[in-house]
Amino acid sequence: MHKLADPLTGVDAPKYAEVFSPYDGGCVGRVPITPAASIDAVLATAREGARLAGALSRSDRADILAGAARLLELRSDEFARTITAEAGKTIRQARKEVVRAINTLSLSAAEAKSNAGEVIPFDAYRGSENRTGWFSREPLGIVAAITPFNDPLNLVAHKIGPAIAGGNAVILKPSALTPLSAQLLVDALRESGLPPEAITVVHGGRELAAAVVRSRDVRMVSFTGGFSTGESIAREAGLKKLSMDLGGNAPNLVLADADIAAAVEACVSGAFWAAGQNCVGVQRILVDESVLAEFRSRFLAATAALVAGDPAAEGTDVGPMITAAAVGEATAKISEALDAGATLLAGGSSSGNVLEPTVLENVPLNGRLWREEVFAPVVMLQPFTGFDEAIELANSIEFSLHAGIFTASLASAMEAGRRLEAGGVMINDSSDYRFDGMPFGGSKYGSMGREGVRFAYEEMTQPKVVCISS
Repeated sequence: MHKLADPLTGVDAPKYAEVFSPYDGGCVGRVPITPAASIDAVLATAREGARLAGALSRSDRADILAGAARLLELRSDEFARTITAEAGKTIRQARKEVVRAINTLSLSAAEAKSNAGEVIPFDAYRGSENRTGWFSREPLGIVAAITPFNDPLNLVAHKIGPAIAGGNAVILKPSALTPLSAQLLVDALRESGLPPEAITVVHGGRELAAAVVRSRDVRMVSFTGGFSTGESIAREAGLKKLSMDLGGNAPNLVLADADIAAAVEACVSGAFWAAGQNCVGVQRILVDESVLAEFRSRFLAATAALVAGDPAAEGTDVGPMITAAAVGEATAKISEALDAGATLLAGGSSSGNVLEPTVLENVPLNGRLWREEVFAPVVMLQPFTGFDEAIELANSIEFSLHAGIFTASLASAMEAGRRLEAGGVMINDSSDYRFDGMPFGGSKYGSMGREGVRFAYEEMTQPKVVCISS
C-alpha cells in the first residue's frame, strides 16, 4: 500500500481517502484529503512556488525534467504496477504509458531550453529602423492542473512537464480514483531538484476544485475530463486561460481499397486499449459496404481472441473498467441500442468491472451509443455507400478529437484530411494514435486549447517584448 504524505497544505491530522483496485476492489493506497477551508494555505504555497519556479534558469528546469525522466526509467516497474493497481490498465499497457511519460518529460526538458523566444526584426518596419529587440517566453505564474483516471501518469506529465518548463508553479488535482501514480511523478520531480512548493498536490471534491479554479491567483486551468465538468469549470474560472480536453467519439473510415487486415488490427487495438477508456479510442467504424462482410468477419475473429480479466497477468489484453458505475452506464447504452434495433455481434456482458469487448451493428444514429462518447470497450460497425456519405456520418457528432481513415488512395486520404472535422486525422492508422509532441485537442464544440508538449508550453507562457532604441 502506498501511503502519501500530506505535502504542503499545513493541515493538521488530515483525513484520508482510500484508493481501490477496479479489478478486485482491494485497497491499494490512500491519500490525504485537502479540506476546502485550507485553500488559502494552498494558494500561499503556490504563490511561493511560482516565485521559486520563475527564478529557475532554463537549464535548471531542463535538468529537473530530464532527471525525473531518468528516475521514471529506473523505477519503471514500480510506476507500471501502480498504474495497473489503481487504474486497472493491463501491465503491458501500463509499461507503455510509463515509456510515454518518460518521453513527455524529455520533450518538456528540451522545450525549456529551446523555446525561449525570438528576435523581432523591428528595422523591417518604416519608422523603427533604429530599434532592435526580442520577445521572451515568461511564466504565467500558477497553473491549475485537473487530470483524469484513464492515463494517470502520462496525462499528468502532459500538464506538469510543460508548466515546469515554462517556469510556473502547479496546483495539481489528480483523479480521486487514480492519485497514486501522480504522487510518484511529483516525488520524482522533487527528488530531481524541483522546489517542493512548485507543485502542490490537492485531493478533494467539487468544493475544493471550485475554490482552486475561482482563485485570481490561478492564471490558467488545464483540464482533461468530462464535458459537463468542463462547462462547470468555465463558469467558475472567471478571466483566466483555459485549456480543456473534453472527450471525443472517434470515427474510423475503412474504404473499399483499404488493407483490411491492417485496418482490423489497428481498429481492434484502438477500440479495446485500456478497456476502451480512451478519448481517441475507436468507437464508430464506418466500412464501405463492399468490404463490410470481410471486415466484420476478421474483426470479430480478432476480438474473440482477446483475453479479458486480471490486468496484472501478462497475457491479459482487456482489464476492468474503472468503476461499477462506469460499467453500468456503458451497459445501459448498449441495452438502449439493442432495444432500438441494434444487433449485438460480440460481448455485451460483464463480470465484476470487466466488460467483455463488445461489437454492435445497426445502431440507431439518433441514440446515445452513437452520439455520445461511450468510454468503454464498445465499438460499432456502420456501412456506407460512398465517400460523401462516410464523411457525413463521421462529422455527424458535434465534438471530435481524432479520426482515422484506411485507404490505398492518396487522393482519398488527402480529401479526408481536409473534410473530416477533427483535431487530428490519422491516415492508415486508427484514431487511437497519438505522439506526445504533436498538437492534441478537439474540434468543433469540444475545442479549447491544445496539449502536446510544445503547444502546452506556449499556452502556459506569455511573450514579453524588449525593444532597444538607439
